Amino acid sequence: MTGEIRRTRQRTHIWDYLGGTAEFLTAQQVHDRLRAGGTPVSLPTVYRTLAAMAEAGEVDQLVGEDGTAYRRCSPHHHHHLICRVCGRTIELTADPVEAWAAEVARAHGFTGITHVTEISGTCPACSASTGL
Repeated sequence: MTGEIRRTRQRTHIWDYLGGTAEFLTAQQVHDRLRAGGTPVSLPTVYRTLAAMAEAGEVDQLVGEDGTAYRRCSPHHHHHLICRVCGRTIELTADPVEAWAAEVARAHGFTGITHVTEISGTCPACSASTGL
């Protein structure tokens, strides 16, 4: 964890837990799983910590139908392929997306652009088990 936010025992638990999962999780899910594993942490602490980590660029956040979810990701620019059933997430680099975003920005006179690309679908395991 970088020095961007103050380290506490609870924040270290949240950081470590996120490092062990490949899916995006809501604050409620992180809270529930930590508590089930015996880590005493309050839900407001989880919310504040995840928001601070996202602000510091230490975790990615994804705003979806179920609210905001968080995941500890690689520090380099990337995109996500996310299973809608199980939440499994794969980090992607996508040169064609980068070129398209730059061209669209250039065509409209925009500079200093950023973008987020999230692709969702059903992973092979979930497709096989659900018939989707």
